[in-house]
Amino acid sequence: MSDNESQNKIDLEIVRRVQRGDKNAFDLLVIKYQHKLAQLVLPYVHDRDDVLDVVQESFIKAYKALPGFRGDSAFYTWLYRIAINTSKNYLTAQSRRPPRSDVDANDAEYYDDDGGSTMHDNTTPEANLAKQQIKEAIDRAIANLPEELKVAITLREFEAMSYDEIANVMDCPVGTVRSRIFRARETIDNEIKDLL
Repeated sequence: MSDNESQNKIDLEIVRRVQRGDKNAFDLLVIKYQHKLAQLVLPYVHDRDDVLDVVQESFIKAYKALPGFRGDSAFYTWLYRIAINTSKNYLTAQSRRPPRSDVDANDAEYYDDDGGSTMHDNTTPEANLAKQQIKEAIDRAIANLPEELKVAITLREFEAMSYDEIANVMDCPVGTVRSRIFRARETIDNEIKDLL
């Protein structure tokens, strides 16, 4: 049994406990997934206080909907879908577009472990400027993507989800996911090609 299958089985057992009336069992799922959900929501909501609100709202919605969870998909896939929809609803309610992400996955190695606010100074000023320009171009490109492309590329690049997992979250065929990720990458590549 793979790690994913093992985790899915554990999650399903916890879900069944909650469905049988063990309200405290849900806390185990919250503890397990709250950080991952925050990372998923952050590129959309951006403000950390708002992220916590959206994550909490996602867990509340999941808890209320849990009696209807049948286990057709993995619990975390189902939960991620709820979090994405909650993020979209939050942004609609705030009447604002999703802000761009501050950190590109390719730049992660250059950040200190202080929440990602400072970069190591291990290159020349010119190289740092070029990196910053590329990062900003990528951020702009992601921010301007249509919603379905933005969700697909974010789940793939920031959450490292498989195509199958993304298809479950986005409720669409795997081929559609591949197409969306390809189109998103193509758009981003066009945005940064002059800088490379």
